[in-house]
Amino acid sequence: MAHYLPDIWAAIIAFAVLTYVVLDGFDLGVGIMFPFLGSDDNRTRAMNSVAPVWDGNETWLVMGGGGLLAVFPLAYGVILNALYVPLIVMLLALAFRGVAFEFRGKTRRWRPLWDKAFFGGSLVATLAQGAVLGGLLQGPSVTGRTFSGGPLDWLSWFSLGTALALVAGYVMLGAAWIVLKTSDDLYDRARRFGEKALLITLVFILLASLATPFLNPEYFRRWFAFPGILLSALVPLLLLLCGYGYWWAIRSDRGLVAYLSGIGIFILSFIGLGLSIFPYIVPTSITIREAASGAASQMFVFVGAVIFLPIILSYTAYAYWVFRGKTSEHDHHHY
Repeated sequence: MAHYLPDIWAAIIAFAVLTYVVLDGFDLGVGIMFPFLGSDDNRTRAMNSVAPVWDGNETWLVMGGGGLLAVFPLAYGVILNALYVPLIVMLLALAFRGVAFEFRGKTRRWRPLWDKAFFGGSLVATLAQGAVLGGLLQGPSVTGRTFSGGPLDWLSWFSLGTALALVAGYVMLGAAWIVLKTSDDLYDRARRFGEKALLITLVFILLASLATPFLNPEYFRRWFAFPGILLSALVPLLLLLCGYGYWWAIRSDRGLVAYLSGIGIFILSFIGLGLSIFPYIVPTSITIREAASGAASQMFVFVGAVIFLPIILSYTAYAYWVFRGKTSEHDHHHY
């Protein structure tokens, strides 16, 4: 089993990152839509819809980052140095957003300020996450076993595009969540947002799919050589199917179907990312096995993951089950 531990851990970390994206993505999307939801009551209802689960969603971010440090310390060091600026901006924005989330319900006088802070923190955190993705795909400069580039190497037209794409994708998820959880005017606004965000997201995915193979000759070979070309042909068809499912569902008061279709779009995009970089963990420089810590360290942390991962999954599922259904005007959680 020790031989396969790096691959197992890569799968666990990928699962944690994807789970974070699809869960925290919708509440970041709600935050991005916040100034455009109309009345103060609409904004309160939107915030109430994510109040029971939003901070638990960030558990997966901690797990992904902690797992990377524990099991792939070499990759952690390179990625942190290469993407230090957007990562720090993301963490500060998430902290600022959390403060705004808590303080908004404690005051009437300063509520407009905290509304803006909630929006700003959500938008900046999302842009930073997209920039991290774009910067990672570009492949940090590595000499030997260390990062040899500059602090702004991640900044490019491609990382800007991935940042904007993630904003559209999160708004798409957030709109589906509001449709699932609310009704009336807030529902109508979210439905219109969702329709526009879906189209923008699909356009950005198309542009990214056209650009990614040309970032690196290795990407081009993987996408257009057998068997990668089979996935390159299949994934767009599945994306269109998920896009149609989202479009139909959000116009038919099928919020859950719309949300699951949005998740499908993210999963398929994640598969495309995996096709580009596997088996590298730092694209085209350091493989999963090269970055892995010793087998004993991996096994020690793996035992903890086997114990706690089902617990995290269970309480996450339980929280969503308990707070299922639409949020009424009177279901305020003091926000």
